[in-house]
Amino acid sequence: MHAGHAGHAGHAGHAGHGAAHGGGASWRTAAQATLHCLTGCAIGEILGMVLGTAFGLHNGATVVLSVLLAFVFGYALTMRGVLKAGLDVGAAVKVALAADTVSILVMELIDNTVMVTVPGAMDAGLGDLLFWIALAGSLVLAFSLTVPVNKWMIGRGRGHAVVHAHHQH
Repeated sequence: MHAGHAGHAGHAGHAGHGAAHGGGASWRTAAQATLHCLTGCAIGEILGMVLGTAFGLHNGATVVLSVLLAFVFGYALTMRGVLKAGLDVGAAVKVALAADTVSILVMELIDNTVMVTVPGAMDAGLGDLLFWIALAGSLVLAFSLTVPVNKWMIGRGRGHAVVHAHHQH
């Protein structure tokens, strides 16, 4: 359990924020948290694939770059929100790591597994429809399979539930 959760009476009307708020997370809350994660992952994935292709990187290097950028953008989006709420940079980094690491990891594992296993997807150029269809499909599948993970984590006061302790309402 994280400090600062006690006495957050302002959260009483926000059902589904976690076990500390009276039960498991709602599917809606889990989907919203996953959508937040997907946004950072998609930005990083697309930018990594574009840069990897533009620089002629090997497929493995392109995947590594995409994963790194997905984590950077995922964490950055969370940090933006908690910094706005008044946390200092050190605390914001800790919240982002606690909130997003598992979600991004699961999403990236699924997303990149799909991209690597779809025949020709990684070798397709940015102008090739196969690349974009495979990437879109990989992100949809990653979202679908990560929602239950986030629901489970939020319901236990972990993952994205950590962010809600710091949001302004």
